[in-house]
Amino acid sequence: MAVYGIDLGTTYSCIASIDRVNRAEVHRSGEGADTTPSVVFFETPDNVVVGQHAKDSAVIKPDLVISRIKRDIGQEVVRTLHGKPYTPEEISALILRKLAEDAQVATGETVSDVVITVPAYFGAAERDATRKAGRIARLNVIDIVSEPVAAAITYGVLNPQEDCHILVYDLGGGTFDTTVMALRGGDIEVVCTDGDHELGGADWDDQLVEHLAERFRREHADVGDPLDKGETEQDLRKIAEDLKKTLSAKVKHTVRVMHEGRATTVEMTREEFESITRNLLERTLEITRRTMETARAKGVTTFDHLVLVGGLSKMPAVAETLQKELGLTPQLQDPDLAVAKGAALYAFEETYRRLLSSGERDKAEAMALESGLSGTQRRQIEGRTIKTVASRAFGIITTRGSTRESYVAHLVHANDSLPASVTEGFQTLDDNQVSVAIRVMEQAGSVESEVVENNNQIGEGELRIPPGKPKGFPIEVTFALDASGLLHVTARENEQGGQLDLDIQIGGMSEEEVASSQTALSRIRVE
Repeated sequence: MAVYGIDLGTTYSCIASIDRVNRAEVHRSGEGADTTPSVVFFETPDNVVVGQHAKDSAVIKPDLVISRIKRDIGQEVVRTLHGKPYTPEEISALILRKLAEDAQVATGETVSDVVITVPAYFGAAERDATRKAGRIARLNVIDIVSEPVAAAITYGVLNPQEDCHILVYDLGGGTFDTTVMALRGGDIEVVCTDGDHELGGADWDDQLVEHLAERFRREHADVGDPLDKGETEQDLRKIAEDLKKTLSAKVKHTVRVMHEGRATTVEMTREEFESITRNLLERTLEITRRTMETARAKGVTTFDHLVLVGGLSKMPAVAETLQKELGLTPQLQDPDLAVAKGAALYAFEETYRRLLSSGERDKAEAMALESGLSGTQRRQIEGRTIKTVASRAFGIITTRGSTRESYVAHLVHANDSLPASVTEGFQTLDDNQVSVAIRVMEQAGSVESEVVENNNQIGEGELRIPPGKPKGFPIEVTFALDASGLLHVTARENEQGGQLDLDIQIGGMSEEEVASSQTALSRIRVE
């Protein structure tokens, strides 16, 4: 019974599973590559193309091509293609379907049970939306796991005897995270995490695109701006991405920018490229320093290894700058594939443990036998634990009675150990109050703040209060954040054994909408 790990990336995605000798194996796309561009081309209302061919089509039909959808996941954003609206969850589901169908062709087995990775800094809404995207793709999402945790699993498997503290620097196509983890006897414990889910390789591309366009504008001031025409902009984006990758291997490279029959030749050195994008690398350093300071405050004073993952971490400037700034020697850990491989290992081990805990030992043993697990490896998996932390602070809007000033009272704080369950008491403000508005808030900035504007609302509901109650009538609010970072909120009033419960629906899509999307997308052919 195969289970799969999926790295659902901003720019590229990947799927893997465990082979017959207990190694994580990446399954190639239908185009023969280890990774699939996270790009969707809505060729017709009933046919979509996902991957490299979709990416190539962006130059010709940019209005029908969607990329970087991961940056919108968990938000109420709608894209309209061929007159039909699509949510980020639905577009992500099409990418997941492509990965699953390609893996099915490669293995001859139906892909059903999966673990999907997300950036460590993703909040509750993004994690819940990612799970729903998997369900819309008709996949059974066993769990959602943070990308650095998946990378650490890969690292731990390759270095099973070593107890250490590692700092994972994960610079992907659209997101950036840093995470400090402790590896002890095969167990993994996340100490703290930080990041920015709008910082990644796509931003390096954007700055290169602007630089190339500016060079063209200076040389051809009498023609239109190349960024005003969709086809030219998409062509520039392809040139920029290729240039970025080339300058990781070469110290200089020449490209041509074409627009309205004119051409500009641009020779760029690696040094110039690094200078243009230095501000972006510096932002990653600021977050990394902050993460290390948080770790030190939690008792981690030394860092044994600096592990680099994410495709952009292959840029020479990353390793050079980190070694100079942090005094640690970076280790490239299979940067493009480590997350998918770790997710596959996690999916396998989690499924094995769940079968054992549910009494299905025969199935667990068959699974272990098929994957060539030794007795020692089986015992290690049974005993292994993975502990993680909250990526952000979560709370509700409440009011100071004397001033009626609204503020956010956080019940769960960033880097609290997970799973977490916190209950706090609140009171009504007025006599005969008939209801209480429960507005669930999530930390928006890099630091926790009680200012309402510095938080994002991720859920809301209304708790009914029994009639005739004086002000100060007590209510309880419970925040339960599970190990995957998914949040469940309950508000209740307790009087003579009675209670009212309120379940907050986190994420943009309801269960009914998920079911409807499943049906609608099943009619679309994915290539």
